[in-house]
Amino acid sequence: MTHWELALLVSAGVAGGWLNVMAGGGSLLTVPLMVFLGLPGPVANGTNRIAILLQNITAVATFHKRGFSDFRLSLSLSATASIGALFGAMVGVRLDGEWFDRVVALIMLGVMIIMWRGGRSRQDQNPHDGPTPRRLLLGHVLMVGAGFWGGFIQLGVGFILMPILHRVMGLDLVRTNMHKVFIITIYTVVALIVFAAQVELMWWVGAWLALGNAFGGWLGAHTTVVKGEHWIRWVLNLTLAAFIVKLLFF
Repeated sequence: MTHWELALLVSAGVAGGWLNVMAGGGSLLTVPLMVFLGLPGPVANGTNRIAILLQNITAVATFHKRGFSDFRLSLSLSATASIGALFGAMVGVRLDGEWFDRVVALIMLGVMIIMWRGGRSRQDQNPHDGPTPRRLLLGHVLMVGAGFWGGFIQLGVGFILMPILHRVMGLDLVRTNMHKVFIITIYTVVALIVFAAQVELMWWVGAWLALGNAFGGWLGAHTTVVKGEHWIRWVLNLTLAAFIVKLLFF
């Protein structure tokens, strides 16, 4: 890759890491970018996990240093999510060519619709009183599905995890993000092993991307979820629209 392509990877990693930790959708920037730069779909899908892993390790450490951690609950949620991620990754390694482009385009279109029609932001909604045993059970069950999606393609998984943690389990948004980055860290290890065993990952590309994602993850963990959401929605939707046109027509 040229110097400008590497710089673009790092820049996309910073933006993607920041978005991933704050809410979600960062992989909607990084995975299509790698496809546009010439990586086959499964290779880009797997290589992205390298950056995701470092990004979330950085975010977990940052949350912990700021006094936000609940490793017992994070580990139990991660265990159920990892079951789904194992099977999702086995499917993801087989998604190639035009079908990969179509799935990514449909995901982006769905995210755009959800963001435009979502009404008030999650940050404006009051969470439930707390994680009752019933909510804890339901949250763990839903984690299997979220993990499957994360292992399968990762794109937009934050938009799945946040409603489970915030709306279903009743956690506040700081702890929602705290658990989210821990869960993704654990199941990403599982997914990365599956991808590495079945496709030839571009480790050096992942390393450059990881530099940006790690900084973005650190920055996202220091940024409140509320700040700048309206601006983020506009930037993300414009980017998604450009990616959809590219994937479907070029």
